[in-house]
Amino acid sequence: MPGKLQFDLAAYQEAAHKYRPELLMLPIIGIKDTLKFMTARPGIRYKESVAAMNGTAQFGPYKPSRSTDFNLNLNFRTLETFMGSVVAKFEPNSAISTVLGQMAASKGDGQMKAPTALHVLRMIAISLSEHLNDAIWKGVRNPQGDTSLDLFDGFDTITQKEITAGKIAAGEGNYLKLTQAITSDNACDIAKEILYSLDPRLRAQDLYMFCSQDFADKYNDSYQASHAGLIYNDKYDQLTVEGSNNRLHIIPMYNKADSKFIHICPKANMLVGYDQMSDAEDVLVKEYEPFILSYIATMFFGVQFESIDKRRLKVVELAD
Repeated sequence: MPGKLQFDLAAYQEAAHKYRPELLMLPIIGIKDTLKFMTARPGIRYKESVAAMNGTAQFGPYKPSRSTDFNLNLNFRTLETFMGSVVAKFEPNSAISTVLGQMAASKGDGQMKAPTALHVLRMIAISLSEHLNDAIWKGVRNPQGDTSLDLFDGFDTITQKEITAGKIAAGEGNYLKLTQAITSDNACDIAKEILYSLDPRLRAQDLYMFCSQDFADKYNDSYQASHAGLIYNDKYDQLTVEGSNNRLHIIPMYNKADSKFIHICPKANMLVGYDQMSDAEDVLVKEYEPFILSYIATMFFGVQFESIDKRRLKVVELAD
C-alpha cells in the first residue's frame, strides 16, 4: 500500500541494547573538535576530587644531619558530572530518509545500502553532541532547565565564579584584564602582552590559547600588516603567538564566539568528565505514540579546571 509506514520497533530496541556502549560514546566523539584540546576523564559519576600537588622540600648539598619538613600542598578542586537525560521523538521513515541522504552524499549512489536501525540511532546520538559542544564554555547549571546549557557549569561560568570569589585575580597571577578592545591593528601587541604576563613556569610549557575565531582573525590580520617585509612571513594563518618559541598555540573555537575570556593553559588542565562505565547510563527506544518512536538516553557530563594556580592557568578578560 503506497505511503504505508513500515518499521520494526523491535529492531530499534535490539540495536539500542546491543550497541549501547557505542551509542553512549557517540555524543562524546561528536565533540572531538573541542575535546582534542582537553583531557577526557571517563568513569566520573557525580563528584571526584582532582588536585595539583606541590611541596616545599628540595635537594641540597649532602649533610647526614640535615632534614626538613615536607609541606605537601594539595589544592583540591571538584570535577562534577551531572546526570542528563533526553527523550527525542522521531518518525522512523523521515529519519531513514535523512540517513539515506547522508549516505548518498558521503558514498555516492553506487554504494548505497538500506540503512539499519543502528544508522538512525547513531544519527540521533551524534546530533546530541552539538548542544554539548555549545555548553562547554557557557553552560550554567540549572536543575530545572531543559537544555544542555542547563546541565553543567561551563568553563566560562566556572571562571566567573572564581573571579567573584577572588581566586582568579591579578594578585594571584592568574588573571589579566585588557584595557583596550582587540582590533586588527593591535592584536599582535595584545597577544605579546598576554604572553609576557604569563608566569615563567606556565610559559615554559606547551600551551593552548582558547579564543574566539574573531581574535584569531584579527591576530592574523595584525601579523600580516606588521610583518609584511619578513621573508619567513609566507602564510596567513599563524598557529602560535610570535615570541612563544612555538609553545603558545592559538586555538580558535566556534563555541567561544561570545566569550569575554581567553584561557591559556596546558591540555592537562582542561578536564572533561563523563561516565561510560556504569549501568546508570542507558539508551532505550520506546513507542508512546502511533508511528512515533522515542530515543531515550541518560548520561553524565561535566567540566572543570584541574588547577587555577598561575603555574597552570591564565585567564584574560576582554576589555568592556
